[in-house]
Amino acid sequence: MVSSIYDVKVMAYGSTSGESTRFYDFKVQTKTITKLCSSKDIVTINGMFPGPVVYAQEDDRIIVKVTNKTPFNVTIHWHGVRQKLSCWYDGPSFITQCPIQAGQSFTYNFTVVKQKGTFFWHAHVSWLRGTVYGAMIVFPKIMVPYPFKVPYQEQIIILGEYWLQDLQHIEKATIASGGAPPTADAYTINGHLGPNYNCSTSDIYQLDVIPGKTYLLRLINAGLNTENFFAIANHTLTIVEADAEYTKPFTTDTVMLGPGQTLNVLILADQPVGKYSMVVAPYKSGRFIQYQNISAIAYFNYIGAAPDSQYLPAKLPELDDKLAVKTVMDGLRSLNQVNVFKEIDMSLFITIGLNVQKCHSKTPKQNCQAMKNGVLSASMNNISFVHPNISILEAYYKKIKGSYTEDFPDVPPKFYDFVYGAPNNITYDTQSLNGTRTKVLEYGSRVQIIMQNTGTVNIENHPIHFHGYSFYVVGYGTGNYNPLTAEFNLVDPPYMNTIGVPVGGWAVIRFVADNPGVWFMHCHIEIHQSWGLGMVFIVKNGKGKLESLPHPPSDLPRC
Repeated sequence: MVSSIYDVKVMAYGSTSGESTRFYDFKVQTKTITKLCSSKDIVTINGMFPGPVVYAQEDDRIIVKVTNKTPFNVTIHWHGVRQKLSCWYDGPSFITQCPIQAGQSFTYNFTVVKQKGTFFWHAHVSWLRGTVYGAMIVFPKIMVPYPFKVPYQEQIIILGEYWLQDLQHIEKATIASGGAPPTADAYTINGHLGPNYNCSTSDIYQLDVIPGKTYLLRLINAGLNTENFFAIANHTLTIVEADAEYTKPFTTDTVMLGPGQTLNVLILADQPVGKYSMVVAPYKSGRFIQYQNISAIAYFNYIGAAPDSQYLPAKLPELDDKLAVKTVMDGLRSLNQVNVFKEIDMSLFITIGLNVQKCHSKTPKQNCQAMKNGVLSASMNNISFVHPNISILEAYYKKIKGSYTEDFPDVPPKFYDFVYGAPNNITYDTQSLNGTRTKVLEYGSRVQIIMQNTGTVNIENHPIHFHGYSFYVVGYGTGNYNPLTAEFNLVDPPYMNTIGVPVGGWAVIRFVADNPGVWFMHCHIEIHQSWGLGMVFIVKNGKGKLESLPHPPSDLPRC
């Protein structure tokens, strides 16, 4: 068993007002690791898996020099950081920057303006984020307390997935096949697999705890393609933060995190001295999807327990239990009253789902392995997003024509029973259009987005992440969205950056478009993003320097 670099170092330095500068040096390099009885090279930051923790305080400036020592293109995204007036440093490849190529470097330079909590960073090129990821912890300013009793200890728990094959090869082979990707070979907890997997009896993460003490776990799902349940045997979890925003305390036995989601939970070590399992298992929300069925295990170990004692197994809901997921989402409330705006300047209705395209390959057995010899795709409002070969932000700023259009539709091409009557005559009525379409928003506009999950091809939970913004989740429900019956919370809704649009259901979000730039909104299940489940907002400048996109940095990578 091993402890981890992911013990949280609570910062006792910095100015009382925040606004210090933190410097980090990231070297993108390969490292040979051995797991599941096999060795392979993976791409890492500074040879660490997971990567180094970035620590800061609210309102600090963070400067990270990234040097690429691998043959692969790379960018780094600072997930959940709103990048106020720093869109150039957001990180998604071909959205806000061209990739950092082999032998090149780029310095990210941004401020965590009025933000604190649990974030993470990850690569935002191809599937590199499968191994290139790490936590980012932003503490409150000095002398500013947590809105709950200070825990005895804080601990980062970062969930991931592991493949025996090279991830770049899997990605290319999956896209070329037109079919679904292989399942992960294992789940990980802080980079460790746990005793359920082959050759892994010593590859176990263990958190040693003192009876009677309270612990804060900072949970992060950095996985590629799987949403995960998390539980600790015989212990309850009290959620106090979601997506780096405080919540009213909500106690549950189990939580579910989609890729890109974070939760802070309090655990009281109030059980008899012993060894208790922390378990990570798949949320099987999709009907036709294969999942890795072997759970990852870590130990929540009471000091004083016999070293050779057996762990107590955790109880999880049925792995397709939609109600367990909805119950937690229903329980999330902002800590304080927020009074969300009621007047709306722009309302969008966006359908989210999968598609199957017709096969146009001369070798269909190799390239059209989806249902009925089709090609899997994904879309928003039936538009599959295509990444351009130039950064959209750069093209927008420099007024370079031809790489994108400004005609992303406000509504789907037609309305129907999205959940129960969705078109499924593959491939005749399951196709989408391809395009690099954006939606332009006026600065300061009050925006509502209704996200509707569809039953075309497959119905599953979609964790939708919005770069550059957090948003209020004012409504959330099952079935087709109905404005006459939908219940909204405009008093204390959760403020999030990644929302799981539920299986066969809908979510409604609201935000004010007050951060100029180019912002990606996409499903954080990586294969869905690869298939085109995303779109881009362009938020125009407001008035004056404090409402306008600044000049690009001098070392911005070139395509």
